[in-house]
Amino acid sequence: MSQRLQTGITTLDEMLGGGLLPGTMTVVLGATGIGKTQLGIQFAKHGQTQEGERGVVFDLTSRGDSQNHSEYAKRLGEWQLSEAAADRPVALNEVWDREKTRRDSMHLFQDSGRRVTSSDMDADDWRRWSSERAKKLDRAIAFFYGNFAHGVRRVVIDGVEPVDRAAESIQFELIEYIQNQILRKEHDWLARDLFRVHFRENAERIEAHAYDHQQLGSLLLATSHEVMLDDLIARPIQSGDVLSNANTIILMGKTRDGNKMGRALCVAKHRGSYCEESIVPYRISEDGLIVGDDV
Repeated sequence: MSQRLQTGITTLDEMLGGGLLPGTMTVVLGATGIGKTQLGIQFAKHGQTQEGERGVVFDLTSRGDSQNHSEYAKRLGEWQLSEAAADRPVALNEVWDREKTRRDSMHLFQDSGRRVTSSDMDADDWRRWSSERAKKLDRAIAFFYGNFAHGVRRVVIDGVEPVDRAAESIQFELIEYIQNQILRKEHDWLARDLFRVHFRENAERIEAHAYDHQQLGSLLLATSHEVMLDDLIARPIQSGDVLSNANTIILMGKTRDGNKMGRALCVAKHRGSYCEESIVPYRISEDGLIVGDDV
Protein backbone atom coordinates (compact mmCIF):
# COMPACT_ATOMS: atom_id res chain seq x y z
CA MET A 1 0.00 0.00 0.00
CA SER A 2 1.22 3.52 -0.78
CA GLN A 3 2.48 5.61 2.10
CA ARG A 4 -0.43 7.13 3.99
CA LEU A 5 -0.90 10.86 4.25
CA GLN A 6 -0.58 11.76 7.89
CA THR A 7 -2.61 14.64 9.27
CA GLY A 8 0.16 15.65 11.67
CA ILE A 9 -2.19 15.01 14.61
CA THR A 10 -0.80 11.85 16.20
CA THR A 11 -3.97 10.55 17.87
CA LEU A 12 -6.08 11.16 14.77
CA ASP A 13 -3.53 9.38 12.57
CA GLU A 14 -3.64 6.41 14.95
CA MET A 15 -7.44 6.40 14.70
CA LEU A 16 -7.06 6.28 10.91
CA GLY A 17 -4.73 3.30 10.97
CA GLY A 18 -1.72 5.45 10.14
CA GLY A 19 -3.31 8.27 8.15
CA LEU A 20 -5.44 9.00 5.11
CA LEU A 21 -5.25 6.87 1.98
CA PRO A 22 -3.68 8.64 -1.03
CA GLY A 23 -5.81 8.81 -4.14
CA THR A 24 -9.01 9.19 -2.13
CA MET A 25 -11.27 11.95 -0.84
CA THR A 26 -11.83 12.56 2.86
CA VAL A 27 -14.77 14.64 4.11
CA VAL A 28 -14.59 16.46 7.44
CA LEU A 29 -18.13 17.39 8.46
CA GLY A 30 -19.19 19.69 11.28
CA ALA A 31 -20.88 22.97 12.17
CA THR A 32 -19.28 26.34 11.61
CA GLY A 33 -16.61 27.16 14.20
CA ILE A 34 -16.07 23.54 15.23
CA GLY A 35 -12.42 23.40 14.11
CA LYS A 36 -12.55 22.03 10.55
CA THR A 37 -10.37 24.75 9.05
CA GLN A 38 -7.72 24.31 11.74
CA LEU A 39 -7.62 20.60 10.93
CA GLY A 40 -7.35 21.37 7.23
CA ILE A 41 -4.47 23.80 7.72
CA GLN A 42 -2.62 21.29 9.92
CA PHE A 43 -3.07 18.61 7.26
CA ALA A 44 -1.84 20.92 4.48
CA LYS A 45 1.12 22.14 6.54
CA HIS A 46 2.20 18.59 7.40
CA GLY A 47 2.87 18.02 3.71
CA GLN A 48 6.11 19.93 4.21
CA THR A 49 7.24 17.32 6.74
CA GLN A 50 6.08 14.24 4.86
CA GLU A 51 6.44 15.11 1.16
CA GLY A 52 8.60 18.20 1.22
CA GLU A 53 5.79 20.51 0.03
CA ARG A 54 2.88 22.03 1.89
CA GLY A 55 -0.57 21.36 0.51
CA VAL A 56 -2.85 23.88 -1.16
CA VAL A 57 -6.12 25.38 0.07
CA PHE A 58 -8.96 25.83 -2.40
CA ASP A 59 -11.73 28.09 -1.05
CA LEU A 60 -15.20 27.59 -2.54
CA THR A 61 -16.94 30.23 -0.44
CA SER A 62 -19.13 32.10 -2.90
CA ARG A 63 -20.47 34.97 -0.80
CA GLY A 64 -17.20 36.81 -0.24
CA ASP A 65 -16.74 35.93 3.43
CA SER A 66 -13.24 34.71 4.22
CA GLN A 67 -12.48 31.40 5.90
CA ASN A 68 -9.46 33.08 7.61
CA HIS A 69 -7.03 30.59 6.11
CA SER A 70 -4.15 33.08 6.17
CA GLU A 71 -4.76 33.90 9.83
CA TYR A 72 -4.93 30.23 10.83
CA ALA A 73 -1.84 29.32 8.80
CA LYS A 74 0.20 32.12 10.32
CA ARG A 75 -0.92 31.33 13.86
CA LEU A 76 -0.74 27.54 13.66
CA GLY A 77 2.42 27.14 11.67
CA GLU A 78 4.12 30.49 11.01
CA TRP A 79 3.04 29.94 7.40
CA GLN A 80 2.33 32.99 5.24
CA LEU A 81 -0.11 31.82 2.58
CA SER A 82 0.51 33.03 -0.95
CA GLU A 83 -2.73 33.41 -2.91
CA ALA A 84 -3.29 32.82 -6.63
CA ALA A 85 -5.51 35.40 -8.31
CA ALA A 86 -8.76 33.80 -9.46
CA ASP A 87 -9.53 36.65 -11.89
CA ARG A 88 -6.14 36.68 -13.65
CA PRO A 89 -5.98 35.15 -17.14
CA VAL A 90 -4.01 31.92 -17.33
CA ALA A 91 -0.41 32.53 -18.46
CA LEU A 92 0.78 29.22 -19.90
CA ASN A 93 4.37 30.45 -20.25
CA GLU A 94 4.56 30.81 -16.45
CA VAL A 95 3.52 27.25 -15.53
CA TRP A 96 7.11 25.97 -15.43
CA ASP A 97 8.37 28.93 -13.35
CA ARG A 98 8.01 27.83 -9.73
CA GLU A 99 8.29 31.36 -8.38
CA LYS A 100 5.31 32.50 -10.47
CA THR A 101 3.20 29.33 -10.28
CA ARG A 102 3.59 27.79 -6.83
CA ARG A 103 0.83 29.34 -4.72
CA ASP A 104 -0.71 28.09 -1.48
CA SER A 105 -4.34 29.07 -1.96
CA MET A 106 -7.06 30.19 -4.33
CA HIS A 107 -10.46 31.71 -3.54
CA LEU A 108 -12.27 30.88 -6.77
CA PHE A 109 -15.43 32.99 -6.37
CA GLN A 110 -14.17 35.75 -4.13
CA ASP A 111 -16.65 38.64 -3.80
CA SER A 112 -19.09 37.06 -6.23
CA GLY A 113 -21.98 37.23 -3.76
CA ARG A 114 -23.34 34.01 -5.20
CA ARG A 115 -25.83 31.79 -3.42
CA VAL A 116 -24.93 28.11 -3.38
CA THR A 117 -27.97 26.30 -4.79
CA SER A 118 -29.51 26.30 -8.26
CA SER A 119 -32.91 27.16 -6.76
CA ASP A 120 -31.48 30.55 -5.71
CA MET A 121 -31.08 31.60 -9.35
CA ASP A 122 -33.42 32.43 -12.20
CA ALA A 123 -32.63 31.49 -15.80
CA ASP A 124 -30.53 34.60 -16.47
CA ASP A 125 -28.58 34.15 -13.24
CA TRP A 126 -27.90 30.53 -14.15
CA ARG A 127 -26.57 31.48 -17.61
CA ARG A 128 -24.28 34.10 -16.09
CA TRP A 129 -23.12 31.61 -13.48
CA SER A 130 -22.40 28.95 -16.11
CA SER A 131 -20.32 31.40 -18.15
CA GLU A 132 -18.43 32.59 -15.08
CA ARG A 133 -17.83 29.03 -13.92
CA ALA A 134 -16.31 27.98 -17.26
CA LYS A 135 -13.74 30.80 -17.09
CA LYS A 136 -12.96 30.12 -13.46
CA LEU A 137 -12.46 26.40 -14.05
CA ASP A 138 -9.66 27.13 -16.52
CA ARG A 139 -7.89 29.08 -13.78
CA ALA A 140 -8.55 26.31 -11.27
CA ILE A 141 -6.98 23.76 -13.61
CA ALA A 142 -3.91 25.99 -13.96
CA PHE A 143 -3.72 26.41 -10.16
CA PHE A 144 -3.88 22.69 -9.43
CA TYR A 145 -1.70 21.49 -12.28
CA GLY A 146 0.96 24.12 -11.59
CA ASN A 147 1.16 23.11 -7.94
CA PHE A 148 1.16 19.37 -8.63
CA ALA A 149 3.91 19.80 -11.23
CA HIS A 150 6.02 21.47 -8.53
CA GLY A 151 5.56 18.75 -5.92
CA VAL A 152 2.28 19.42 -4.07
CA ARG A 153 0.40 16.26 -3.09
CA ARG A 154 -2.33 17.57 -0.74
CA VAL A 155 -5.49 19.53 -1.44
CA VAL A 156 -7.82 21.09 1.13
CA ILE A 157 -11.20 22.24 -0.20
CA ASP A 158 -12.99 24.58 2.20
CA GLY A 159 -16.04 26.84 2.32
CA VAL A 160 -18.64 24.17 1.51
CA GLU A 161 -21.92 25.47 2.92
CA PRO A 162 -24.90 23.42 4.13
CA VAL A 163 -27.89 23.02 1.83
CA ASP A 164 -31.29 21.40 2.22
CA ARG A 165 -30.89 19.36 -0.97
CA ALA A 166 -27.36 18.27 -1.79
CA ALA A 167 -28.22 17.63 -5.46
CA GLU A 168 -28.96 21.36 -5.94
CA SER A 169 -25.63 22.57 -4.54
CA ILE A 170 -23.46 24.33 -7.12
CA GLN A 171 -20.53 23.77 -4.77
CA PHE A 172 -21.01 20.00 -4.78
CA GLU A 173 -21.21 20.13 -8.57
CA LEU A 174 -17.85 21.88 -8.66
CA ILE A 175 -16.37 19.44 -6.17
CA GLU A 176 -17.41 16.53 -8.37
CA TYR A 177 -15.67 18.20 -11.31
CA ILE A 178 -12.50 18.86 -9.32
CA GLN A 179 -12.44 15.33 -7.96
CA ASN A 180 -13.07 13.52 -11.24
CA GLN A 181 -11.65 15.89 -13.85
CA ILE A 182 -8.61 17.22 -11.97
CA LEU A 183 -7.53 15.12 -9.00
CA ARG A 184 -8.23 11.71 -10.55
CA LYS A 185 -6.78 12.48 -13.97
CA GLU A 186 -3.34 11.31 -15.04
CA HIS A 187 -0.88 14.18 -15.22
CA ASP A 188 -0.63 14.27 -19.02
CA TRP A 189 -4.41 14.31 -19.51
CA LEU A 190 -4.79 17.20 -17.08
CA ALA A 191 -1.97 18.93 -18.95
CA ARG A 192 -3.95 18.48 -22.18
CA ASP A 193 -6.90 20.27 -20.57
CA LEU A 194 -4.60 23.13 -19.61
CA PHE A 195 -2.34 23.53 -22.65
CA ARG A 196 -4.78 22.36 -25.35
CA VAL A 197 -3.28 23.32 -28.75
CA HIS A 198 0.04 24.05 -27.01
CA PHE A 199 0.31 20.55 -25.55
CA ARG A 200 2.83 19.17 -28.04
CA GLU A 201 5.25 22.06 -27.71
CA ASN A 202 5.21 21.55 -23.92
CA ALA A 203 5.27 17.71 -24.01
CA GLU A 204 8.90 17.39 -22.92
CA ARG A 205 8.40 19.64 -19.89
CA ILE A 206 5.14 17.91 -19.02
CA GLU A 207 6.98 14.58 -18.78
CA ALA A 208 9.82 16.17 -16.82
CA HIS A 209 7.22 17.38 -14.26
CA ALA A 210 5.20 14.14 -14.21
CA TYR A 211 3.45 13.14 -10.98
CA ASP A 212 1.35 10.17 -9.89
CA HIS A 213 -2.25 11.31 -9.45
CA GLN A 214 -2.89 8.26 -7.26
CA GLN A 215 -0.62 9.81 -4.62
CA LEU A 216 -2.76 12.94 -4.28
CA GLY A 217 -4.93 13.31 -1.18
CA SER A 218 -7.95 15.62 -0.85
CA LEU A 219 -9.58 16.84 2.35
CA LEU A 220 -13.03 18.39 1.93
CA LEU A 221 -14.26 20.59 4.78
CA ALA A 222 -18.06 20.72 4.72
CA THR A 223 -20.29 22.71 7.07
CA SER A 224 -23.33 20.95 8.51
CA HIS A 225 -26.60 22.21 9.98
CA GLU A 226 -26.06 19.78 12.86
CA VAL A 227 -24.00 21.01 15.80
CA MET A 228 -24.08 18.06 18.19
CA LEU A 229 -21.93 15.04 17.36
CA ASP A 230 -24.78 12.64 18.12
CA ASP A 231 -26.92 14.36 15.47
CA LEU A 232 -24.11 14.13 12.94
CA ILE A 233 -23.70 10.42 13.59
CA ALA A 234 -27.44 9.92 13.02
CA ARG A 235 -27.49 12.14 9.90
CA PRO A 236 -28.85 10.34 6.81
CA ILE A 237 -26.84 10.52 3.59
CA GLN A 238 -28.87 11.98 0.72
CA SER A 239 -28.62 11.01 -2.92
CA GLY A 240 -26.03 13.33 -4.44
CA ASP A 241 -24.52 14.02 -1.04
CA VAL A 242 -20.74 14.32 -1.22
CA LEU A 243 -20.56 11.94 1.75
CA SER A 244 -21.84 9.08 -0.38
CA ASN A 245 -18.72 9.21 -2.57
CA ALA A 246 -16.16 9.90 0.15
CA ASN A 247 -13.65 7.21 1.04
CA THR A 248 -13.25 8.57 4.57
CA ILE A 249 -15.60 10.62 6.76
CA ILE A 250 -14.52 12.42 9.94
CA LEU A 251 -17.31 13.94 12.03
CA MET A 252 -16.62 16.86 14.39
CA GLY A 253 -19.26 18.10 16.81
CA LYS A 254 -20.25 19.35 20.24
CA THR A 255 -20.86 17.00 23.16
CA ARG A 256 -22.71 17.55 26.42
CA ASP A 257 -22.06 16.02 29.81
CA GLY A 258 -24.56 17.48 32.26
CA ASN A 259 -24.05 21.23 32.12
CA LYS A 260 -20.59 20.93 30.54
CA MET A 261 -20.08 21.28 26.79
CA GLY A 262 -17.13 19.83 24.90
CA ARG A 263 -15.96 18.83 21.43
CA ALA A 264 -15.31 15.37 20.04
CA LEU A 265 -14.68 13.67 16.74
CA CYS A 266 -15.07 10.22 15.31
CA VAL A 267 -14.12 8.39 12.13
CA ALA A 268 -17.48 7.39 10.68
CA LYS A 269 -16.08 5.75 7.55
CA HIS A 270 -12.62 4.72 6.35
CA ARG A 271 -13.08 2.42 3.38
CA GLY A 272 -10.25 -0.04 2.73
CA SER A 273 -8.57 0.41 6.08
CA TYR A 274 -8.75 -0.28 9.78
CA CYS A 275 -10.01 2.64 11.83
CA GLU A 276 -10.66 3.31 15.50
CA GLU A 277 -14.41 3.85 15.94
CA SER A 278 -14.27 5.54 19.34
CA ILE A 279 -15.60 9.01 20.02
CA VAL A 280 -12.53 11.01 21.04
CA PRO A 281 -12.53 14.48 22.65
CA TYR A 282 -10.45 17.33 21.28
CA ARG A 283 -9.82 20.97 21.97
CA ILE A 284 -8.61 23.90 19.92
CA SER A 285 -5.37 25.44 21.15
CA GLU A 286 -3.10 28.18 19.83
CA ASP A 287 -1.12 25.38 18.17
CA GLY A 288 -4.15 23.74 16.54
CA LEU A 289 -6.25 20.71 17.39
CA ILE A 290 -5.25 18.65 20.41
CA VAL A 291 -6.95 15.24 20.18
CA GLY A 292 -7.20 12.50 22.78
CA ASP A 293 -5.44 12.10 26.12
CA ASP A 294 -4.02 15.64 26.29
CA VAL A 295 -7.52 17.17 26.26
